[in-house]
Amino acid sequence: MPWNSDACIVGLGETEYVKQGEMTDRSEFELACEAIENAAGDAGVDIEDVDGFSSYANDRNKGSLVADALGIPEVKFSNKVWGGGGCGGSAAVMNAAMAVESGAAEYVVAYRALCQGQFGRRGQTQGIDYAEGTDAFAHSLGLETPPQMYALPAQRYMHEYDVPQEHLGHVALTSRAHANRNPRAVMSDREMTMEEYMDSPPITDPYKLYDCCLESDGACAVLVTSAENAADLPQPAVEITSAAQGGGPGWGSGVLSSHNMPLEDYPTSNAARVADRLFESAGLTPDDIDVAQLYENFTGMVLMTAEDYGFAPRGEAGELFVDGNAIGPDADLPINTSGGNLSEAYIHGFNLVVEAARQVRGTSPTQVDDVEYSLVASGPGVTPHSGLILSPA
Repeated sequence: MPWNSDACIVGLGETEYVKQGEMTDRSEFELACEAIENAAGDAGVDIEDVDGFSSYANDRNKGSLVADALGIPEVKFSNKVWGGGGCGGSAAVMNAAMAVESGAAEYVVAYRALCQGQFGRRGQTQGIDYAEGTDAFAHSLGLETPPQMYALPAQRYMHEYDVPQEHLGHVALTSRAHANRNPRAVMSDREMTMEEYMDSPPITDPYKLYDCCLESDGACAVLVTSAENAADLPQPAVEITSAAQGGGPGWGSGVLSSHNMPLEDYPTSNAARVADRLFESAGLTPDDIDVAQLYENFTGMVLMTAEDYGFAPRGEAGELFVDGNAIGPDADLPINTSGGNLSEAYIHGFNLVVEAARQVRGTSPTQVDDVEYSLVASGPGVTPHSGLILSPA
């Protein structure tokens, strides 16, 4: 079924991105408001015209409270996608687009703020007295942090397809090389070699330090409205060509919980069904994509996501990255061109949405020429996975 919406991204907003704990002059809530104001300002839209809010995954910054702080006269739409991790990054934009298309709201902002220095690190756990829901199962088996949980399908994937450690390393090197071109990236001035990657401390086998995403403070947002409104605004409109969210049977919370997914799906990112619908609704194939932002909480998930999206056969996604194949604007398929979660910042992956839109606008620090279709894959290994295809309006 085709994606029946003419909604567009018309504004991009970001705060500065810093290492977790380095944001000391503003609260996470203030960062959320700042990113939203920046998106509206970028779009040339009065902040009081914003009437909808869409976020995801444990966001502490409720739309109603953000609206009050920003002086919004009336909130017509407020929504948050269920699920853990960054699964709802693209889905938040999809929901914003559906709100605009339905007439529920006119200017909807999708956003995410994350200040790990103020609320605790996601990659670290403290002793707990009790656990409930899916945590009760995972924690009883010693799975208390995302690196531990995500290491299991990576081990299975590498075993089934005989994937070498270096293939994970090339994913990390690709993100770092792109971050070195991006002055806003946390790792902008820190180059990395394969030797440094291989010598980095082990975290949880097979993951080393540089296989794991950053822990960051910051916020980002995009403003979504109709094509009719977009025609009167100063920035080039970015069309939401296709959007999809969901997952396969038996996943539940997936990697973040019981690990009882179907065996054939276990060494995957749970993205294949979403990817099929995303391409089908756009009338496109993987070969049509010019640049891709694939959520990297951990390097192994990037390989599995690339395969679920049809960019490589099973077990062969590493070849997309070896020898710098995914680095720079001249790559066959440039991937994670701002540095992504591994080297730009970890804002629950929403910075990947901003970068995908920048590529369509032509304003990325690693700009790919003549981008017609820019793809985002958000939050692998959980449900809902979500994805976007963006293009010039």
